[in-house]
Amino acid sequence: MLLRTPTLSPRSYQRITLIATFLLAIIIVTGGAVRLSGSGLGCPDWPTCSTLKEHGAYNGHAVIEFVNRLFTGLVSLAVIVCVLGSLRREPKRRDLTRLSLGLVAGVFGQALLGGLVVIFELQPPLVMAHFLLSLALLTNAIVLHRRAAQPEGPAHLVVESQVRSAGRVLLAAAAGVVVAGTVVTATGPHGGDEEAKRFTFDLPEVARLHGAFVIALIFVTLLTFVLLRRTQAPVGVQQRLGVLFGVILVQGAIGYIQYFNDIPAVLVGFHIAGATAMWSAAIWYYLGLSTREQPTVPSSDGPREPALAGR
Repeated sequence: MLLRTPTLSPRSYQRITLIATFLLAIIIVTGGAVRLSGSGLGCPDWPTCSTLKEHGAYNGHAVIEFVNRLFTGLVSLAVIVCVLGSLRREPKRRDLTRLSLGLVAGVFGQALLGGLVVIFELQPPLVMAHFLLSLALLTNAIVLHRRAAQPEGPAHLVVESQVRSAGRVLLAAAAGVVVAGTVVTATGPHGGDEEAKRFTFDLPEVARLHGAFVIALIFVTLLTFVLLRRTQAPVGVQQRLGVLFGVILVQGAIGYIQYFNDIPAVLVGFHIAGATAMWSAAIWYYLGLSTREQPTVPSSDGPREPALAGR
């Protein structure tokens, strides 16, 4: 008698994707901690760490870097579970399997790029690319989590089309803030190692450019909120934008405080976490502008009932 492997409900699979999403967000922060603690070259060889124990004692920088690599293994396990879960979810969905495989490709790319970062001794463009790839991987995970419990079918807007257009502008502004922020970080003092090369830009100038992107994002967010009110967008959509706006304000405050206090490593760490939260909130807001749930239409008897597919 053959044993049947267990299947997963959509809600159960969504919980699995939530764990993976959380771990992918955390590893961005732990990766920042490696750089901020000066441990970027704590393990100059990759993927092993021959300097983990030197002269009869553990090397602190090597320990920090090696622990981060072990955490990467935990993330990899969560991603593999996402793939296996997509194959056991009932009903099975090809789009979820593709998204989960995208996580595998992203983690592999992260590991490869991380190796290049070490081999080329923390070159700023490679460190920037590693952070941005991490955010792209997190975006993939958020989309997967959003779709995991939804029914199959085309997405339809729950807002007016101009709100979606404004959402795209908002995402572009948020991306500008993130990219400009990586340039500031690559110009600042925390390169991951005392000997790490830095960009030779004028730090106050790139910081002002980054600040200009933040102001633009705040402006776009406020205009979007006015548009939501004017078009009577669903309360849930307005609440998501409110969360995003709150995160932007807190993130901006941390940025100014760290800049005027000689950029302490602790505050930079909070700023990295804030950037991760801000981007996640922006993606979550945009995804909330549409749904794959069946739309409802009034029935002849008064109550609302699901619309028939293709009507």
